[in-house]
Amino acid sequence: MFFFVLAVISSFLCFFAENISEVNLIIEQGNTSSKVAIYNGSRIEASFVYKDFGMSVIAPLLEKYNLSHGILSSVIDTDEELITFLKSKLACFVFLDENTSLPITVRYETPETLGKDRLAAVVGANYLRPGKDILIIDAGTAITYELIEASGIYLGGNISPGMTTRFKALNTFTKKLPLVSETDNIPLLGTTTKTAIQAGVVNGIVYEMDGYIDRLRVKYPELLVFLTGGHSFYFERRLKNSIFADINLVLTGLNRILEYNVEN
Repeated sequence: MFFFVLAVISSFLCFFAENISEVNLIIEQGNTSSKVAIYNGSRIEASFVYKDFGMSVIAPLLEKYNLSHGILSSVIDTDEELITFLKSKLACFVFLDENTSLPITVRYETPETLGKDRLAAVVGANYLRPGKDILIIDAGTAITYELIEASGIYLGGNISPGMTTRFKALNTFTKKLPLVSETDNIPLLGTTTKTAIQAGVVNGIVYEMDGYIDRLRVKYPELLVFLTGGHSFYFERRLKNSIFADINLVLTGLNRILEYNVEN
């Protein structure tokens, strides 16, 4: 109830903030770190990554930049004190949840469980290439696959373990397999246990990604593919299919969601 009322109040405040200079504060709180970006319109003016995050981090940014609007997306427990602080400092503040107004149509059956980073990436891709069928692949701790149609309808997606997660799982759930990591040169077939794990994990992910792209292009021949996440550039050159790699896709989507709420 608290966050529903918060969303209503935020929308009301945003209505009166339309004529304020649009310098936006974008906050993406993740499990291990938080990304903060300053957007001037659709352009990133500055960006930061923090391991420890809170009001002590945000306060100096509010003093340095002429911030008028802000959005917070979080996959961890909500800091209500931080939300109250941001509401008091910004003319328009949006806490992203299942009640937030969006510029796309969401067909996900359980929107309350949908990861906010997944949602923002879809909005970002749709904003950058409107009117296109798009597959968004986010290669991070988990690898997510999201499909939005040219009509602006988000149909849903899939989740699988990310590259680092797969390396750790093989080490954790076996007795003798070592913990390894990716390298630049990955063989098709490994000739040592180390290279066998590297080839199995990396090539397996590449075949998985290309497989989704090939399968979806049967139904959507003009399908565009966006690749984002911490390992996006690692896989970009390994995929046989043409893609757009954009490390800031989630931040772009959050900025678009914020501006959409300001406009409406």
